[in-house]
Amino acid sequence: MNVDLPGLGTLVNVGTVVVGSLLGMAVGHRLPQRTHAVVTDILGLVTLLVAALSAMSVTDAAFVAATGSGAPVLIVLGSLLIGGILGSLLRIEDRLEGLAGVIQAWFARRGGGRSAETTTADDASARERFIEGWLTASLLFCVGPLTILGSLSDGLGRGIDQLLLKSVLDGFAALAFASSFGVGVLLSAVSVGVVQGLLTVAGVLLGSVLPDAHIAALTAAGGLMLVGIALRLLRIKQVAVGDLLPALVVAPLLTQLVVVLR
Repeated sequence: MNVDLPGLGTLVNVGTVVVGSLLGMAVGHRLPQRTHAVVTDILGLVTLLVAALSAMSVTDAAFVAATGSGAPVLIVLGSLLIGGILGSLLRIEDRLEGLAGVIQAWFARRGGGRSAETTTADDASARERFIEGWLTASLLFCVGPLTILGSLSDGLGRGIDQLLLKSVLDGFAALAFASSFGVGVLLSAVSVGVVQGLLTVAGVLLGSVLPDAHIAALTAAGGLMLVGIALRLLRIKQVAVGDLLPALVVAPLLTQLVVVLR
């Protein structure tokens, strides 16, 4: 579908996330706790599937051709190591949690009506669910080939078909996530708007921002980060995924370095 309005695909995507989140929040409180647990486990398993598909970009033909047969795995490893070290030194995970906690408290005050005892007892659990929902949904919706390729295609005037497909997938995922995590998932619509909006602007201003090999490197690194999210959802290990976010910038830069030196 070709359109003359750059950003329309992102607006549709934000809308589906909002609608899905509101529907999930509307029905979520009617479900028993064991159902919430099952839904969360299913989301963890599906996130693993999405992570595996994204991580397979390490075998992308353009990536291998540009860097050599043995380099892609090392580039992804180096990206995560460098990005993780930078992220931990910058305490990105802690800062994200602090910001999410402030926003969650604002929503809680807007809701009102709770006694002091209930507030004290519920704050820690509500904060954790809010942060988990926001971070998990934001990463799931903002990391992947459809996010990058779809937004760039929109900015370049090549159509919004990819973002329309992503919008449908994200809408259903937001419904499922919001039924378990609540309002934090709704806030991920802002993350989608900012990330995809910036990529669309980049497409408008700079044309083809990244070669296929660089996109594959970023996608593969993002796939492994989604594995960390899945481990959190499945309550296996609390991976500090927020600290790994710089890897999304390091991956294409490291790829370019290898291409230049090769």
